[in-house]
Amino acid sequence: MKDVLTIIMAGGRGTRLMPLTEDRSKPAVPFGGIYRLIDIPLSNCINSQLYKILVFPQYKSQSLVDHLDEGWNIFSNDLGHYLRVVAPQQRTGEKWYGGTADSVRQNLYLIKREMPRYVMILSGDHVYKMDYMAFRDYHEKVDADVTVALLEVDRAQGSEFGIAEVDNDFRIRAWQEKPKEPKPIPDDPERCLASMGIYLFRTELLLDMLEKTDYADFGRDIIPRAIDSLKIFAYPYRRMNRIRDYIRQVDADGARRTHLVEATRDSQYWRDVGTLDAYWNANMDLTGVDPFFNLYGYLWPVRTRPHQYPPAKFIFNIPDHMEPRTGTAIDSLVSPGCIISGGVVRSSVLSCDVTVRSWAMVDESVIMDHVEVGRHCKIKKAIIDKDNVIPPYTEIGINPQSDRERFTVTPRGIVVVAKGHFKAQ
Repeated sequence: MKDVLTIIMAGGRGTRLMPLTEDRSKPAVPFGGIYRLIDIPLSNCINSQLYKILVFPQYKSQSLVDHLDEGWNIFSNDLGHYLRVVAPQQRTGEKWYGGTADSVRQNLYLIKREMPRYVMILSGDHVYKMDYMAFRDYHEKVDADVTVALLEVDRAQGSEFGIAEVDNDFRIRAWQEKPKEPKPIPDDPERCLASMGIYLFRTELLLDMLEKTDYADFGRDIIPRAIDSLKIFAYPYRRMNRIRDYIRQVDADGARRTHLVEATRDSQYWRDVGTLDAYWNANMDLTGVDPFFNLYGYLWPVRTRPHQYPPAKFIFNIPDHMEPRTGTAIDSLVSPGCIISGGVVRSSVLSCDVTVRSWAMVDESVIMDHVEVGRHCKIKKAIIDKDNVIPPYTEIGINPQSDRERFTVTPRGIVVVAKGHFKAQ
């Protein structure tokens, strides 16, 4: 994939994820205990042998930049590989990035300097596994000018996305932005094709489109206006994304069958964590015996910055004449540095350096770094941002009326505690 330059859009303000994005950009939001959201597309790139990557940040990007510097400095300049963080520089005027297409336009000199055959555009805040090599092969097979990855969704959900109308060859013939009556897939009247924000362009055509227009966004502006003049094809994600290279890495027949299940399941998963409810759902999808999205697969690893913490510790103790203290975690992800000191954690995701004190209960919750849950606390269906020391006997997610008076509560009833809300006493 030496002839592909990858651009990851990482400037998202993520207003619907407030207060998690109060001090960080959306791609820098923690996920799955030890990861940031941007680790997902970056891992897809490495697993797909894409080693020339530009990251375009903008909004409150310092924590994102620090994460990339500390965890993704793995590329060899001698081999022509790189990951470069390209901050807004106002090279073409006095405006900051005005959209996905505008951010690329302001940095066309970087594309011209590399002059790859193709440019791939990715979002830095979606959760999925995708073989970009298969995506590129499909692009060449259909001889497309532009290929757009599209997700097959129920028509009832189509009004939430940009929807492509395709012919029997999956060439895009029309585009609808959040339509009330989405056009179905030709052979599936109950489903439609929703944009995933993943594009592959022939480089010369991308340069021509951006230099001759001032359109700000690919999905809203560029793609709909180019349908009649260019060959723009849909890549139906759930039909085509079978991550073929998984199977090539497996030698034993028994292992091949096992990992085929892993590859098929994971390659069907995609989630846009644009809202707090979606973010909570995506983290819950990691828990359980057979998670919907598997971080433990051997064939398509998800990488991140190393964390220098000791192993997680679970304390079980039955003192004389007192209620037993049982430090347990069930169907949960518990990161390094955590101490479950006589509390119980169920179906939850704990980031690094979380302490759960005796007789506390954490259920179906996401707990970020450097949080202490005091004795006898009850936390259910919550997102607790970092740097919180929760006092003993605190209840979160138990009394909806009380929660709404103190915290952000989502439409689904997930309680969100902002960074540093509870100070150490």
